[in-house]
Amino acid sequence: MSVIKILPSLLCANHGNLAGEIKRLTLAGVDYFHMDVMDGDFVPNFGLGTEIFKTVREHTNIPMDTHLMIRNPAKHIKLFRELGSEIITIHPEADSHCTKTLQLIRETGATAGIAINPETSVESIKALLPLCGHILIMTVNPGFGGQKFMESTVDKIATLGKLATEYKFSLAVDGGINPELIRRFVPMGVTNFVLGSALFRQNPEDVIREIKN
Repeated sequence: MSVIKILPSLLCANHGNLAGEIKRLTLAGVDYFHMDVMDGDFVPNFGLGTEIFKTVREHTNIPMDTHLMIRNPAKHIKLFRELGSEIITIHPEADSHCTKTLQLIRETGATAGIAINPETSVESIKALLPLCGHILIMTVNPGFGGQKFMESTVDKIATLGKLATEYKFSLAVDGGINPELIRRFVPMGVTNFVLGSALFRQNPEDVIREIKN
């Protein structure tokens, strides 16, 4: 069985005590901090700013997985790499030169990834898979936390789980994920799980312990 990686979404953390949340999650054994960057244009919301990245790096050595929900992401790849992003994921719909941007991410030394929205087909992004070390399947519409998992995305998860070995990318899911769904998706080839409300509504240490065990 593949090793499960837990990625807490800092968008859902208590930003009134962000340093404390970061230290707490580090001690609980998370694998990455998932950083949602939104421009209020590609998605109807804003977050996370560069100061949040600096706070993460100040209080932990856990790597950051950065999800850019922004238009023209190529302009900002170098910045987010310098802020400590080990994985940088873009949306093909938000970039008219997606291949070039993925190559740019790889040149910085980060892992290049694409995010696949619920309405985006696997066939439409298959040509990009050789350039990717990471695929993020959105199981909700991007832009807001606390949404319910969309059952319609399961076939896509199964398809990309089979392709993950062939193309050698890590496969992540994000949106309404909880321990029950993790048990369901590990056999399909998913290794990385972004946890938001399901983690922060409870005691994070207990949730992570349940998943890791």
